Amino acid sequence: NPPRDNGYKVYLGDGSQIVPPADGEIAAEIAAVRSLADVPRPESGWQTLGDDVLAAYLARTDAVLTQGSPRDARVVYTPMHGVGRDTLVAAFARAGFPAPVVVAEQAEPDPDFPTVAFPNPEEPGAMDLAFATARALSPGSVDIVIANDPDADRCAVAVPDPATADGWRMLRGDEVGALLAAHLTGKLRTGEETGDGGRRGTFATTIVSSSLLSRIAAADGLPYEETLTGFKWLARVDGLRYAYEEALGYCVDPAGVRDKDGITAALLIAELAAGLKRSGRTLTDLLDDLALKFGLHATDQLSVRVEDLSLIADALRRLREQPPTVLAGLAVTGAEDLSRGTAALPPTDGLRYHLSGSPESGVTAGRVVVRPSGTEPKLKCYLEVVVPVASAQSLPAARAQAAAALAAVKADLSAAAGI
Repeated sequence: NPPRDNGYKVYLGDGSQIVPPADGEIAAEIAAVRSLADVPRPESGWQTLGDDVLAAYLARTDAVLTQGSPRDARVVYTPMHGVGRDTLVAAFARAGFPAPVVVAEQAEPDPDFPTVAFPNPEEPGAMDLAFATARALSPGSVDIVIANDPDADRCAVAVPDPATADGWRMLRGDEVGALLAAHLTGKLRTGEETGDGGRRGTFATTIVSSSLLSRIAAADGLPYEETLTGFKWLARVDGLRYAYEEALGYCVDPAGVRDKDGITAALLIAELAAGLKRSGRTLTDLLDDLALKFGLHATDQLSVRVEDLSLIADALRRLREQPPTVLAGLAVTGAEDLSRGTAALPPTDGLRYHLSGSPESGVTAGRVVVRPSGTEPKLKCYLEVVVPVASAQSLPAARAQAAAALAAVKADLSAAAGI
């Protein structure tokens, strides 16, 4: 969020974020306050946590990694003017990784976030200094770039890409989510000894994230669930083993942190990069493998920021009154008004469309979810298309087909919503 926004997170006694009815009850108490002068200021009733909590957390990070796994991934890291630096550097040192090269201009906590317009790794320009730091080092000396957001609960990853102007490509949250899932299922499949005892369980993501996770879980006979957007819902999945959401949030050790955690996610992606490096491979190579095995699951967003919130309500009303029957030449085979709830989901303001494939586009299936942002004045539309990939040689053509289909879905949806 922008620097002028301040706030705090509220958790329940089980370590997970608040959901109804607790959120409404808290909001009602706040709304009942007429003036701050009416609120007595207590002198006690809270506990200030000590360094022992940090020590216990760092000790728990051992559970994420496989004993004896490669630890030689070389990382450029930015905490984005937030609080993640010292904890991440300590966790990497404890695990035996080389010390990350920290982006100097963004190393110190600063609530004004002076080098970025928005302190979110997904925002345009936010990663420029990290990429510049990587380019300033000797060629080939950096394997991946990692960023946390200011409170370090999200984790962004970039990989070398000579085809881009910066020489680096930010991975989408769905791509990192699939990579971590593949890494964890690989550990379970081979019986690697980890600090958590190789525990199996449910793999989960949200309705706006890629459906690829369901394919990865099914291939290894693992339970899979989808929830509404946000870790306040994901954290409540029974028997959870791994969860992610496309907005760069990953829970890789739910027994230790029942929420998204950018530090343990960074450790796990660094372990994966190091293991692939030992066999002469990269994260990009593994993404190609997943596309060959399960089909290319390409995702994109249509996000519209508004000054007048009524425009969002108008767009949703328009879609409800005149739902699209075709998007980008793909027939809409199912339309769900999520405000009515489903057998698996509580009601939420949003719409979900299932799309058929078409031989002309090369797409075999698609999905669109439209919802208002929960934190910003935005209407957000989450798009996915699936394109089969016959061989490694056909990957570029599959990517081009997927990009064309996503662009066409975006244009048609924008017209249908009047945005």
